[in-house]
Amino acid sequence: MVEKARLRKLLLDQRDGLSPDFIGIASSKIQENLRKIDYYRNAKIIGAYHSVGSEVRTQGIIQEILNAGKELALPKVERNDLVFKKISNMSDLEIGNFSVMEPKERCEAAKKIDVIIVPAIALTREGYRLGYGFGYYDRYLHNKRSKKIALSFSKQVVKSIPHDNHDIKVDAIVTEDEVIIPAEG
Repeated sequence: MVEKARLRKLLLDQRDGLSPDFIGIASSKIQENLRKIDYYRNAKIIGAYHSVGSEVRTQGIIQEILNAGKELALPKVERNDLVFKKISNMSDLEIGNFSVMEPKERCEAAKKIDVIIVPAIALTREGYRLGYGFGYYDRYLHNKRSKKIALSFSKQVVKSIPHDNHDIKVDAIVTEDEVIIPAEG
């Protein structure tokens, strides 16, 4: 746990040091690369998140999903768990926990999500993800069949991350430079 916390802080500090221009340009390339994944393009219901701070910007991706007429669900923290709720436009969002834009209470919960875009501080080429340390996504994704795609700047793809049995691997990592499909196993 100490090692994960130290790594999380180091990598978050590095990402926070990226220039807004770099984040904007790289986020656009990541959005382009995301479109290369067949199961993302063919998904009917997509789970995403509204980015904050130095995260890969997802607002363009969210708008693109909505413009394509697909169903979109964003996470809301309820008690100690994530619930993905459907939104049909940006006015369905409000500031929630951790100052993140979340679906309003009145939004309907999504039953089945084809693809979920997950946030990450760092990832390995094997698909292990270092999140923010709260475990929301690992708990939510446990026993879900949804394909999991992590968005990341290339600098955040590292050689190794300490991981446990409960850590959920992602099916794809999309950076500004490439789409990484981790080997099964």
